[in-house]
Amino acid sequence: MGYKVVIAGATGNVGREMLNILAERQFPVDEIAVLASRRSLGTEVSFGERTLKTEDLDTFDFTGWDIALFAIGSDATKKYAPKAAAAGCVVIDNSSLYRYDPDVPLVVPEVNPEAVEGYAKKNIIANPNCSTAQMVVALKPLHDRARIKRVVVSTYQSVSGSGKEGMDELWEQTKAVYNPVSDVPPKKYTKEIAFNVIPHIDVFMEDGSTKEEWKMVAETKKIVDPAIKVTATCVRVPVFVGHSEAINIEFEDFLDEDEARDILREAPGIMVIDKREDGGYVTPKECVGDYATFISRIRQDGTIENGLNLWCVSDNLRKGAALNAVQIAETLGNRVLKKA
Repeated sequence: MGYKVVIAGATGNVGREMLNILAERQFPVDEIAVLASRRSLGTEVSFGERTLKTEDLDTFDFTGWDIALFAIGSDATKKYAPKAAAAGCVVIDNSSLYRYDPDVPLVVPEVNPEAVEGYAKKNIIANPNCSTAQMVVALKPLHDRARIKRVVVSTYQSVSGSGKEGMDELWEQTKAVYNPVSDVPPKKYTKEIAFNVIPHIDVFMEDGSTKEEWKMVAETKKIVDPAIKVTATCVRVPVFVGHSEAINIEFEDFLDEDEARDILREAPGIMVIDKREDGGYVTPKECVGDYATFISRIRQDGTIENGLNLWCVSDNLRKGAALNAVQIAETLGNRVLKKA
């Protein structure tokens, strides 16, 4: 006996990826419903060999459904997630709405799988921010060995993190560079993204950081360890899919780069590709469509007593969103629901 699964936001980038990953990983689905807003009603989406038509999220009855994967943004989630949860359907939410709620577990299965067992307070589990998810997969096994004091991270985040509008804007602006009569002014972003980088993701906060940077700090503390100090600079780059991060880590105890490399090679969800030669590292283009979080450029930082640098790359639509949500569903099934 399998699960009755709902995908809310099935026509978006993340929703479609959720469907792909459920099929690829052969998640035990007995029945599936794909939901969208009324303007997308009837749109067809693929689930393995099947083609499904979207139903109306506004009128859908969640009673009798086991798990709902939400990819609809915070405003819509605020309306529909409590409705699904009250009907007995466990919501796995990809928005930021519930991430900082103390009664809602924030889960990366390679890092804190046991946290799913706290879902029952609200019948909701939160999926972390895409940039946080890949970073904590790399931090946790190192933290277990040498205790992390401080993390300094600079991100290089692809436009797919902004949804279809961000991808379209990069594409149209890139074409316009080669067509002198075309002009594609910024809409989704504050400045032109084509052939440019923008050190601004989400809104600015009073201390000068952006909300995206704050998310990385707060979520790392909640998922890994509240004692870790984190400072982040988040940058949007002209890459379609795949987030990259340059991470500097300061430990309480010394950790040799060779031992760190060995630890990461054995850690779940990680692929180490770290050769000190031309091309001996992973770029975002190479990680697209892959489940793994890739680690390269592991090296000692001689400017602090116990420091390491590393380069971290992952498909943000997968590990940063859809894959992590499906992994949460798998963990919930294995640890709690146990239907299949």
